[in-house]
Amino acid sequence: MLVMRHELLLVIITVILLLVEIFLPKDQKHKIILPAILLFTIVTILGFLPGITGELFGGMYVSTALTMTMKNILNIGTLIVFIQSVSWLKKEENKEKISEFYLLLLSTLIGMDYMISSGDFMMFYLGLELATIPIATLAAFERYREKSAEAGVKLIFTSALSSGILLYGISMIYGTTGSVYFTDVKAAFEATPLQILAFIFFFAGMAFKIAIVPFHLWIADVYEGAPINVTSYLSVISKGAAVFILMIILYTVFAKIAIIWRDVLYVTSIITMTVGNLFAIRQRNIKRFLAFSSIAQAGFILLGLIGQSQLGMTTVIYFVLIYIFSNLAAFGVAGIIANVTGKETIDDYDGFYRTNPLLSLTMMLALFSLAGIPPVAGFFGKFFLFAAAAQKGFYILVFIAVLNTIISLYYYLLVIKAMFLNTSDQPIGYFRSDNYTRIGLLLCVAGILVIGFASPVYEFILNLSYGLY
Repeated sequence: MLVMRHELLLVIITVILLLVEIFLPKDQKHKIILPAILLFTIVTILGFLPGITGELFGGMYVSTALTMTMKNILNIGTLIVFIQSVSWLKKEENKEKISEFYLLLLSTLIGMDYMISSGDFMMFYLGLELATIPIATLAAFERYREKSAEAGVKLIFTSALSSGILLYGISMIYGTTGSVYFTDVKAAFEATPLQILAFIFFFAGMAFKIAIVPFHLWIADVYEGAPINVTSYLSVISKGAAVFILMIILYTVFAKIAIIWRDVLYVTSIITMTVGNLFAIRQRNIKRFLAFSSIAQAGFILLGLIGQSQLGMTTVIYFVLIYIFSNLAAFGVAGIIANVTGKETIDDYDGFYRTNPLLSLTMMLALFSLAGIPPVAGFFGKFFLFAAAAQKGFYILVFIAVLNTIISLYYYLLVIKAMFLNTSDQPIGYFRSDNYTRIGLLLCVAGILVIGFASPVYEFILNLSYGLY
């Protein structure tokens, strides 16, 4: 059972936290924060130790060095979310629900891990549902706020619709191949019209999860309504897990119809980048702004997938790692400001550098990384994405992606301009962040500054990608 190390460790700390919650007095629920962070830190560290690869349950569960690396990347992001959420959880209205937050977050991470290690569509779907339902609960975590409750409802209905579409596609795959196992489906796949239709349904269901246009309409309202710490988790961990499993399935199960899904990715990549960028320009709420930014980033990720090569696979995993640090840094700063002042619009950031220079610099680094400006990590991530697409001859697509990068630079600079150049009669006052928040932001800044220059990280992922591709 050590093959399933990641999931077992997460289940163990979930049970431990549940027992601690039961025996803690009502007025001491905040004491679960430190054990939760310490336990998950241990799990994250243990994840990097050499593990056992293999299969379980007749091939339903598959563990490889590559899937373990994907899980480690998700663990890093989740640990940062754990740390960044402390000040928000200590607010009076959340004190009685602290343990619920950690338990739900761990539950959804367990589902994502099972999804990544799935060897058949049954395990994939069970992991997907286990990951989805707790996220909807987290979106409605601040039930006393109408927008939070609305976000939870919208997310659960959208998830139900996307799951239904996806499951319909899986049922047609099973009906035409006689199996749900990835290896059997790959061998029996003959690219018949019905099987191509099944792929389209499957991709549409996954497109909802990744927020690919035109399946993105839910994301802005959910991101705005959900608590900002939950939004940050949705934007990176949930999206990262969906990208990982989509890549695995495209490169293995649907390898025979690569010429078809490449065309699909080609069109959706252009539309997703363009729509995400154009709508981001119009946003004044920082959460909606970052929501459409994440839609545009999903379009860039598709450039790596369309490469269908070892370089493309490596680049996607590498970019998701960089994206986690960059987006969590941006959401981290936005979350601090929202928790302290309640302000969430870009106009509120006018003159922010004069009162809080370190936070302003952190936000600037995060936005520069998201925009792909050298020498921060985001530049290297996007460069390799463009290289993966260009390697397969998609030069027009790369050119359009470069144009969209220029557009994204404009709206990212709008926030930086507000912080550093604009003035305000009533700027956000100076405040000191707690130690947990500082640690979380420090980890993000370190990732943004170091990962791009740490070539061993890229080379390590590159070597692992031989196993799948």
